[in-house]
Amino acid sequence: MVGALLLINARSGNASPGPAELAEAAREQGIDARVLAPAQDVERIARDADTTVLGIAGGDGSLAAVAGVAIERNLPFVCIPFGTRNHFARDLGLDRGDPIAALDAFAGDERRIDVGRVGDRVFLNNVSLGDYARLVHRRERHRRRRAALARLRALAIILRERGRPPLFRIDGTPVRARIVLVANNAYALDLFNIGERERLDDGLLHLYITHGLRRSNWEERCAPSFTVEAARHRVRAAIDGEPALLETPLELSIEPAALRVLVPRDVAAQ
Repeated sequence: MVGALLLINARSGNASPGPAELAEAAREQGIDARVLAPAQDVERIARDADTTVLGIAGGDGSLAAVAGVAIERNLPFVCIPFGTRNHFARDLGLDRGDPIAALDAFAGDERRIDVGRVGDRVFLNNVSLGDYARLVHRRERHRRRRAALARLRALAIILRERGRPPLFRIDGTPVRARIVLVANNAYALDLFNIGERERLDDGLLHLYITHGLRRSNWEERCAPSFTVEAARHRVRAAIDGEPALLETPLELSIEPAALRVLVPRDVAAQ
């Protein structure tokens, strides 16, 4: 496809086929495919590219930056699942195990979906604070180890540290919670396990608060925006599963139908 660009994050997960094979398959379809080096600025490349479609092959942490540029430039966006979790690709209806089949999206149908923002930063899935964010930060520090081992070690540490939950202030109301998660549309949610979203175009953020380790202790709210304050000026967060340090207060909002996503025609017909 003339004028289509696919950026490939070679560091995402342990995807098969590999980056070179995916790039070759894309080029056979007329797509300009570029495998990114670790030091390259994906946002700058996406912003400067002479293209009519912006695509990214990567995990959840790779997608939002390119999606934000697609919104800025009013270009269609393509997601190719190429990482470890690929929650966003799953919720779009893509086969997470077949990135080459997902290339059909470049000639597919357009959907308008919502995106979230925390400050000026786009998120496609969610922003979490508290224990889950701590788990993500610990996992990042140990990412050279096996992913499962790092996750289990982080979870064990968190469960041992059963002190008083941190204090947040949500839209002015004080709340003590082990986890605060703000999602772009509604999730089926369990402790440390993010389920699926039935919709990506409902136009609302969903805020989940847990006061304990049982699912019955979760509280859910929905609104177009939330303001979250914390005791500290900076808080550890996880944005689409990637660690971040954010300045408080956090201003979270949703932009309905902001992203033009292309999906394969068989997916669009579902």
